[in-house]
Amino acid sequence: MDGQARAPAAGTVLNALATGTGSAFAIEEYTTATVELGAPGDPVTGEVADAPDADTALVERCVSLVTDRFGDGEGGHVRTESDVPMASGLKSSSAAANATVMATLDALDATAETTRTEACRLGVRAAREVGVTVTGAFDDASASMLGGVTLTDNDEDVLLDRAERDWDVLVWMPPERSFSADADVERCRRVAPMADLVADLVRDGAYGRAMTVNGLAFCGALGFDPDPVVNAMAHAEGVSLSGTGPSFTAVGDREALAPVRDRWADRPGRTWLTTTQTEGTTTL
Repeated sequence: MDGQARAPAAGTVLNALATGTGSAFAIEEYTTATVELGAPGDPVTGEVADAPDADTALVERCVSLVTDRFGDGEGGHVRTESDVPMASGLKSSSAAANATVMATLDALDATAETTRTEACRLGVRAAREVGVTVTGAFDDASASMLGGVTLTDNDEDVLLDRAERDWDVLVWMPPERSFSADADVERCRRVAPMADLVADLVRDGAYGRAMTVNGLAFCGALGFDPDPVVNAMAHAEGVSLSGTGPSFTAVGDREALAPVRDRWADRPGRTWLTTTQTEGTTTL
């Protein structure tokens, strides 16, 4: 009873902290989960590759929720490996939850018993229960699970829209880390009028402009330097602080993003080019 799945990371179009409405897009960076199930009633244990002290409560809870609903309460072990560090703003928690849920379904031979959207909600539930998210992150989780760009109501865990975009994606990931559960939610709510504008732009398909407005608004709300956004605006279709930071993402044409890459590469941390991902989470 073994299963394995991988889930893509994601970048932000609209941060859901202000109004509960959020939007995100999947990118070609992955978290892989391998699940080995045991007998009913066994404990669930977890590990993160190359991070022996990492908190594994989220992925352990994902396994338990899936086996309680689709199995007989089996225990087991889950191991995750990721291209994206935790607390980088690139939705590592959502990717880990999605990969673990799908790997557990794979181990139970139960992937056909639920939709991917319903599977995504299990990971969101686990994230809320263990306290790694403020909003529930259904926007981030849905983009990672389904691929493409999603727009969601995070208060009700409802998928409002999904679209596919073929973008090159530039990522700057500073060396610092920022945990979404520590974000100043009240301060973020003060930019709700801008968040409403961003949501309207997303509904109109103006994802790039939506990202840039979001980036400027949430740099202010969360106390990040907006220079990475300003430096990219003349070259990218859209650019934003991703999640609650500290990473930034810019989307557009690879050649057009080259000057932005040069500027961002002068900053501490890691800068790289990737692409959007439309397939979502898959079993392996």
